[in-house]
Amino acid sequence: MATLLDVVRAHGADQITGIEEIPPRPARFGEWGEWVAPTVLEALWNVGIPRPWTHQAQAADLLHAGNHVVLATGTGSGKSLAAWVPVLSAIEEARDARSSLAHVVRCPTALYLSPTKALAADQENSLSALAASVNPRIGIATVDGDADTPTRSWARDYADIVLTNPDFVNHAMLASSERWGRLWRGLSFVVLDEFHSYRGTFGSNVALVVRRLLRLARHYGANPRVIFLSATSGDPAASARRFLGEAFGPVTAVTDDGSPTGARQIVTLQTAPLDSENAVPAGQITPSSDGELSDVKRRAANTEAGELTARLVASGASVLTFVRSRPAAERVAEVAHHTLAQSAPHLDGTVAAYRGGYLPEERRELEKQLRTGDLRALATTSALELGIDVSGLDAVIVTGWPGTHSSFQQQIGRAGRAGNSGLAVFIGRDNPLDQYVLAHPETLANTPAETNVFDPANPWILPAHLCAAAGELPLTEADAPIFSLPDTSFFSSLETEGLLVKRPAGWFWNPAMRTSPHSLVDMRGGGTTVSIIDSASGALLGTVDEGRAESTVHPGAIYLHQGVPYQVETLADDVALVHLHREDELRTYPREETSVEILHPLASTEAGPVSWNYGKVVVTNRVVGYDVRRVKDGMYLGMVPLEMPLHQFETTGCWFTATEPATREAGIGAGDLPGALHGAEHTMIGLLPLFATCDRWDLGGLSTALHGSTGQPTVIVHDAIAGGAGAALRGYEAGLDWLEATLETLRSCPCDAGCPRCVQSPKCGNNNSPLSKDGAITLLTLVTDKLRHANSATLAKRTRA
Repeated sequence: MATLLDVVRAHGADQITGIEEIPPRPARFGEWGEWVAPTVLEALWNVGIPRPWTHQAQAADLLHAGNHVVLATGTGSGKSLAAWVPVLSAIEEARDARSSLAHVVRCPTALYLSPTKALAADQENSLSALAASVNPRIGIATVDGDADTPTRSWARDYADIVLTNPDFVNHAMLASSERWGRLWRGLSFVVLDEFHSYRGTFGSNVALVVRRLLRLARHYGANPRVIFLSATSGDPAASARRFLGEAFGPVTAVTDDGSPTGARQIVTLQTAPLDSENAVPAGQITPSSDGELSDVKRRAANTEAGELTARLVASGASVLTFVRSRPAAERVAEVAHHTLAQSAPHLDGTVAAYRGGYLPEERRELEKQLRTGDLRALATTSALELGIDVSGLDAVIVTGWPGTHSSFQQQIGRAGRAGNSGLAVFIGRDNPLDQYVLAHPETLANTPAETNVFDPANPWILPAHLCAAAGELPLTEADAPIFSLPDTSFFSSLETEGLLVKRPAGWFWNPAMRTSPHSLVDMRGGGTTVSIIDSASGALLGTVDEGRAESTVHPGAIYLHQGVPYQVETLADDVALVHLHREDELRTYPREETSVEILHPLASTEAGPVSWNYGKVVVTNRVVGYDVRRVKDGMYLGMVPLEMPLHQFETTGCWFTATEPATREAGIGAGDLPGALHGAEHTMIGLLPLFATCDRWDLGGLSTALHGSTGQPTVIVHDAIAGGAGAALRGYEAGLDWLEATLETLRSCPCDAGCPRCVQSPKCGNNNSPLSKDGAITLLTLVTDKLRHANSATLAKRTRA
């Protein structure tokens, strides 16, 4: 009988660059504690869980004993059960106490937070089934921005467990906190799901929302325990402690995974050459304008993924195929559809795309069809990376490096869940980063997951949350530690700005502002939403974030929706009008221009031919047109210019300059200088999270051999959000330490010419070209030597003084 690996070999044995074997892991069982309510134990038996895995029992015991807990184990390891058993037992215990005692017993409540609406809705399905078996009177409600008024009212008045997301907590629950008083008074548990996804500025915002709700619960007399449910990550205990802050006590980590896993094979697959006689090595490729490196000698990775998806489905497998973009999800589903229509017509219609921008009811229906087997495969963005229950999959295809090892492990964890064997296939795109992975497949199995990075004390994010907190309860000196502040000077500065008003009871939100302080909190930085409307029928096809609209649904763009091409007629305000596009063989790719202008330095260090600077910068972006290409072979058919508006935002950045004569004298030729600057920029961005407690996705950068503002070779690293996020300032202050760590990373990396560990970046807009690792080492050696000498001279001068 053919295995799934045989199917991949039949697809292209000569394309396989490596096969990593992950051995199976047997289950290790523990015992539920004696504290678990009898009705909960009976319900667990009824659903086939008589004994917990060791990590479930350990985490549940710690949570019941009053500890904050972070449970960080693999995909499909039943993490949520470790939370729900203590929650349901506490609710049952209180019900028994109320029925046997004359005095009033406080009703325990629980709040569940997930990063997406879909995950909360999915969690409700499994929790409701278990809770109904425990006691049909346990009330569970999911509320978010889509919930109607009766649902919200019922949740406020009756629900024992409320499932929602951080955005709704901030904008609805905390903004009208007195209406949720019953929930706050009984709040005993806060369940924070998919904790590893809270990173960067979003993670910082969520951390502050959670601190605010814990502060409010204390005011109502509650002292909730927090359980973080996380995929495997680096140092989860430290991340959870930084998330809660010192004011709410320690966090205990549970990381020893007792769940079983089947054997898993990770196959790395190169895309097929279109012309085997003339095919060129994958690294010898030139960039195209569509955001990927174009090599007419090799098949596109999305085409490869679509055909392999179809082959696996035809063999009887259930498959998830992860891609890097929304258009790619549509393209992979389209290729799989055509392949099955020709080779296995009885399976035509069993593959679909799944991505952000679909309507909620569409996504729920697709999830349902995948579970029931009506759909055998989904081509998806990272929207299905999170813990939506689509277990029991046979294979996962990852098309292009997802950015972090943590994301990669989370995605392939969908294959072979619950102890079954599974297959994971990594298909490399034609860029140096993916090619490095193809050449070193062992890194996929041996590299540890990254540490979550965020900074709740970020001075650019904190003020909005302090204003919101003052609107919930007056701020007092006792609140400073909650927000990781040494004293109340930050409160006073907000008073000086007119945002807060000082009264005897503390600092209050200034009513003269005539707006809700909660509206100041920008949780995700997405702005408004653009609706995509079929001009013929008036039907709403989907949505796209405002920030991505002009590169996705600009006039003339081909917009794919479940494989059906539409062409955009107009984009105005928050609506894009589209019509059905009869020509199915064309696709469009936006062309964008980005620049970074230095407004004025706020701090600077001169070191001869080198300078180190911090200041205000303006980032400018504009869509200038789009390329038209033919689907079947990617042939470039022309470029259509567009006159789209410029988008600018002012932020903060740090940068260094080095004169061109100095770089030439150091040994960097004019032809190598752009690659040296670009390599230094990438590695600096990769290292800054070690000094600024940020995420590389919170950063942007620019490197150029002749910058318009400085007139010299320049490398800029800037905060990627308007107003700045504090990372660039912390980078400037770290200065020489940051630059020397960057140089050490380059020197110690064992690669020959650059790899993802040093100069290559998963978020490079220029597809990691040009890059020169040796040039970056030479350039940073020059910069660090000059800055070190300048620092020594300054120190000596101060000592003499």
